[in-house]
Formats: sequence, C-alpha cells, structure tokens
Amino acid sequence: MKKDEPPLDFPDTLEGFEYAFNEKGQLRHIKTGEPFVFNYREDLHRWNQKRYEALGEIITKYVYELLEKDCNLKKISIPEGYGVIVLNPNENYIEVEKPKMHVQSSSSDSSDEPAEKRERKDKVSKETKKRRDFYEKYRNPQREKEMIQLYIRENGSPEEHAVYVWDHFIAQSAAENVFFVAHSYGGLAFVELMIQREADVKSKVTAVALTDSVHNVWHQEAGKTIREWMRENCCNWVSSSEPLDTSVESMLPDCPRVSAGTDRHELTSWKSFPSIFKFFTEASEAKTSSLKPTLTRRSHRIKHEEL
Repeated sequence: MKKDEPPLDFPDTLEGFEYAFNEKGQLRHIKTGEPFVFNYREDLHRWNQKRYEALGEIITKYVYELLEKDCNLKKISIPEGYGVIVLNPNENYIEVEKPKMHVQSSSSDSSDEPAEKRERKDKVSKETKKRRDFYEKYRNPQREKEMIQLYIRENGSPEEHAVYVWDHFIAQSAAENVFFVAHSYGGLAFVELMIQREADVKSKVTAVALTDSVHNVWHQEAGKTIREWMRENCCNWVSSSEPLDTSVESMLPDCPRVSAGTDRHELTSWKSFPSIFKFFTEASEAKTSSLKPTLTRRSHRIKHEEL
C-alpha cells in the first residue's frame, strides 16, 4: 500500500458510486452521463482496481436480482453442504462453524466463582469471539474491504466448476436439448468438460456457441472424436473488425470461427447474440429432422476437409 493511498473504503450501492443504468441498460454516471472510468485517481492503480472490484460486486448482485425477478431463474449456492474452508495461522485447514450460543442464567453470580474458573471462562469467551469474528470475516467477504480468495470445494477452478454443475444439475435434468454459451476461458472449461464427460455431453448437448474462446484442442489434448463433434456442433464468434458472421480462418481443426461483429473481446457475446440464437434454433430443428444446421458451417467444413 502506498503511503498516500486512500483507504479502501468504497460504497456498497450503485447510488453511492454515483452510477446508474439508463433505459438502454448502460452504466452511466448520474451527474456527467459518462461511462465508467477505471483510472478515477491517477497513479493509484491498486486503489482503482479495488474500486473497480467493489463496483463489480454490486453490479453482480444487481444482475442476479434481475435474473431472478425478470427471468424467473433460481439462484442455488454450491457445493451442496458447503462448509467454509480456510487457512488458519498454523497453516492447517479447518472448517469454521458458527459457535453455539450459551445463555447464562441470570441467577449465577460470577463473583462467587473461583478465580481459576473465571479465568478459564474468560479465555473461552475470547476464543469464541475470535472464532465468531473469524467465521464472519470469511463467511461474509462483503464485510471486508478487500476480497479474500478461498478455495471452494469441488469448484476450485472454472474447469472443476463446469464438471460439478454438469454432474449435479445438467446431467440430472429432464431437458433433452441443452445449449451452451461459453465466453473466453469458458470455452476452455467446456472442452475440458467434453474430455471428462464426452459421451454424456454428446447425448445431451444440441449446440455450443463460443465467444472469443481461448480453448486449444491441441494443448488440452482433445481426442479426434471430440474435435469432429465440435466441428459439427460448435461455432466460435471471435473478436474481429469484419461484419457479423464473416468467416475467420483458424489453424485449429475444431469448430468454425466467424466474426462477432466487434473487435472488443468483452462485447463478443452481446454483439453475436442474434446469430447465436439463430444458430441454436437451426441446430434444434436439424436435430429434430436428423439434419445438420448449415449456419456458418459449409465453407468451414470444406476447408477442414481439405486440411
């Protein structure tokens, strides 16, 4: 922390940051109307980053509320039976639980207790408070000004998370047509899911839309059958200055690549949504009629066959 760095004390509401979403869903400053500015304070990159993260947490909560309220989605905490695992000062993993509350009888008089017993009770009380504070600190990271990174059991990485969600939710669902939209590193996580659950994914997933995916079938050692399935059932909308759906060359023998209609990585999903849903519709119809969807694939299939 720099000597002249301000405290990492940020608002916990959009209004506190003086931002709001306009009618187009764009985040704008309520006074200036300007988009979010990362470098709010010059030469204080760490402080600006923490401010950005604090605002991001508020927006995440806001988006979750919209998904639940407007889209009727249900938020589920994972993993099941989750206990907070933390690293204590002695470098031992412990499971932190809320301390049991003991109600002391009003008739008891601590002054009548032996000094040794009172000292022992005081020590227990202090340890209980320390444990409670420790629990609250890690169980509710929002109370901390700086986010604390914790390993979440069976979900310690995007790859683990993808497999966990598949096993506990998607694989058990009655849905016959499952569609994936995976952005950036999510594409890599999906390929890893295919490697670990190939037969299950093939039987349940109808189509996969990747947006500026960073997967690599060679580095991830995806087998031939996976690469062939991806060529037929996946499409990657990548950042490009070319018009939407324009073919983009690829050196990898997997899914076709087309332009997302923007050269900005973070906008690839948003800009390609119309094409993605058209792609999904055609894939669903093709599955019903036992035909393959043709959107953005013919020219790519020819090129891959030539390779």
